[in-house]
Amino acid sequence: MGKLLKLGFIMLLVFSTVLAGCSGGGGKESASGNSSGSGSGEPQDITFWTFQGLHVEFFEDAAKRWNETYPDRQINFKSESFPYADMHNNLLLALQSGVGAPDIVDIEVNRFPNFLKGDIQLEPLNDIVEPELDNFVKSRFEIYSADGKYYGAPTHVGASVAFYNKEIFNEAGVSPDDIKTWDDFVEVGKVIKAETDKPMTPVFTTGFWSFYPMISQKGSDIFDSKGEVIIDNKDNVEVLQFIHDMLYKHDIAVLAPGSKHDTEEFYAFMNKGGAAALVMPSWYASRFVEHMPDQSGKMVIKPMPSWEEGGFRSAGMGGTGTAVTKQAKDVQLSKDFLAFAKLTKESNIKIWEILGFDPPRHDIWDAPELREPNRFTEYFGDGLFDMLLEIKDEINPLNITEHTPLARDLIETNVLHNVLREKTQSPEDALKQAGDELRSR
Repeated sequence: MGKLLKLGFIMLLVFSTVLAGCSGGGGKESASGNSSGSGSGEPQDITFWTFQGLHVEFFEDAAKRWNETYPDRQINFKSESFPYADMHNNLLLALQSGVGAPDIVDIEVNRFPNFLKGDIQLEPLNDIVEPELDNFVKSRFEIYSADGKYYGAPTHVGASVAFYNKEIFNEAGVSPDDIKTWDDFVEVGKVIKAETDKPMTPVFTTGFWSFYPMISQKGSDIFDSKGEVIIDNKDNVEVLQFIHDMLYKHDIAVLAPGSKHDTEEFYAFMNKGGAAALVMPSWYASRFVEHMPDQSGKMVIKPMPSWEEGGFRSAGMGGTGTAVTKQAKDVQLSKDFLAFAKLTKESNIKIWEILGFDPPRHDIWDAPELREPNRFTEYFGDGLFDMLLEIKDEINPLNITEHTPLARDLIETNVLHNVLREKTQSPEDALKQAGDELRSR
């Protein structure tokens, strides 16, 4: 598609969204509440965009609780869920053009830097964040900040874990508890492949979730703490070679159907018990519950394998920062509702109960509600939150820069595809090429 045609298509999407908002229809829109945001007696709409449909349920619950708590500041909450790329592209265009943006919006961490350039069209949230900051994992706010201003409210800590299929392990006569290191992971995988003919794990090639957690565990990253490019360092080359070897040397891995974690092909593959293990951030538990019902009771969640005995068994991956746009009809109401929905103790308990995510507010981690049965403990078993607490201090910080969106695109479009799927480049050459392109920016 030519650049002009593509731009025209995006413009059409944005203005269609504006018209849909004016007419009260369109998309996967839903509404909660029906009266005033300012105490005037008139309904006050708050519009919300997200790229993850599961977040709609969470915010609709918050809107219902808000209206029960503040009868004089009622809101009419309207949410729409779009595909990941469409939503971020539409939002960027709407903010740049000055028309069509929602009041509040979910922005994925690797796309957030695109919205912190030039004349930032998001509202600073310091007035609602700073009073609560000491109660949170502060680093989860810093990845959505610029020049001392916070622009996003986090959704989770995002500790990466290993999902193991107990049924496949039992058939092979091995246990997830046999795995402490990545070398153990390979050796157990060989047994599973020999005894069941099932692969140990899928590998993503248009999603960096196989690669990024494993380099973070080593204390590496794509950029260092000063923003310098380190994507092609020795540790990262070794990790990519390790993944390559799981596929083609040890024959215990398989290229993921659909090539990434959120496709119907991949959900179907895992729902049929297609692989014995999957390493993903803990937020992926909600995808199992939502999209892979046949594996309920068969899956168990454990810490990631470490690179060496006593090494880190997790990595903080992914994230969604919810922001208030400068086009919000009532900025203060939107910020107050966002604080109510994501920064309070009750809302962080709801993050666990509704989404199954590890809440970023640490002063509720010992709350009894986080140990009560819910749909996630029904699916995966008891002790989930205690396991997440066990690994919370084994997470290296992520270095997010203005070039992170490009880096992710290079990894997913070129590096992983060329090394793991097409086998046209070595790990060293592919990462060097990506590093050179990033350093040229």
